[in-house]
Amino acid sequence: QVKLMESGGGLVPAGGSLRLSCLASADVVRMSTMGWFRRSPGQEDELIATRSGNDVRYIKASIKGRFTMGVTSDLTAVTLQMNDLKPEDSGMYFCNTATSPHFHWGPGTQVTVSS
Repeated sequence: QVKLMESGGGLVPAGGSLRLSCLASADVVRMSTMGWFRRSPGQEDELIATRSGNDVRYIKASIKGRFTMGVTSDLTAVTLQMNDLKPEDSGMYFCNTATSPHFHWGPGTQVTVSS
């Protein structure tokens, strides 16, 4: 069974940066279209970025130019470089396949941006 493990979240001031990582496996990252999801209080989960192999397929408009989705050189993890963070970026971040069926969800990693 595929296990996903997100990490890298934290508390940062507005304008700060974080780099999230989602450890999966080389087969998963190479063969799947992966996505980063954000869960914010009072809002539905939203897909904010997707990547298939070396191709970034989708970046939500509100994060374009600030966030970059990547993969590690050994293809065991997908990453999300987050720059110029804003308070509205706060939430719990998860990775998974971009579309259903999804793998079992990992614990996520909390991002909190202070104003």
